[in-house]
Amino acid sequence: MSNISIYEIDRETAWCPGCGDIPLRKALAEALAELNLKPSELTMFTGIGQAAKMPHYIKVNGFNGLHGRALPPAIGMRIANPEMKVIVESGEGDTYGEGGNHILHNIRRNPDIAHLVHDNQIYGLTKGQASPTSGEGTKTAVQPNGITANPFNPIKFAVAMEASFVARSFVGDSEHLKEMIKAALNHKGYALVDILQPCVSFNKVNTYKWYSQRVYSLDESYDPSNYQQALEKAEEWGDKIPLGIIYKNERPLFREKHPQIKGKKLAGKSQKSEKLVDFLQEFK
Repeated sequence: MSNISIYEIDRETAWCPGCGDIPLRKALAEALAELNLKPSELTMFTGIGQAAKMPHYIKVNGFNGLHGRALPPAIGMRIANPEMKVIVESGEGDTYGEGGNHILHNIRRNPDIAHLVHDNQIYGLTKGQASPTSGEGTKTAVQPNGITANPFNPIKFAVAMEASFVARSFVGDSEHLKEMIKAALNHKGYALVDILQPCVSFNKVNTYKWYSQRVYSLDESYDPSNYQQALEKAEEWGDKIPLGIIYKNERPLFREKHPQIKGKKLAGKSQKSEKLVDFLQEFK
């Protein structure tokens, strides 16, 4: 196995014992090691939440932003420095709730970013409120009569918008998760990986056992380029939940559609200070 120690930080985590973030961090470190990525070659952007703590516990460049706002600075980094690998780590609330507008337009633009969503179907950091993917009828401390809204289906949403890469994995299958992370990082374009991850403290429904009894891996006969087939797989939830690359669609990158930045690295480019002074004078 590749050396993952270069990503280790000697710091006690704030995650609960048994939290799905813990095996996710290990799978991520293994994926980075097998891709021979140095910590200095990757920047991780996060919002707020348990998933957003990931840069605190893995040795890479990190940026913590606002709740639901991990994608904007990540896109800025990707535009400024195409040599830097960019990962966005965020929870399902951070991504599909507060950040719903950003993921929508991010799919349209297709920047070269790997987006790992920690989907535990509950708000874990703020003590167990329903999240966008919580199942209808689920009871929580603040929804004692059960959730009345239909759950958001991130896979169907991303496939319907023809995102360039849509996958799902489960922290209970570390080898599968590692391979999905590697595939996302190797993909040219926006790559969404929805990661099923139990919250052992606040979600007593979607447990490790619950997922393990339902998930299955797509076999080699499945064609992720088939849009209609991908939509059908995106509808599967309940007794059977598919894991793997659900949809893959080769599309031009955001950078390739803009000649002013295509093939150019903005980071480190020298600027004439007098131009900046003139610009600032306009706002006086």
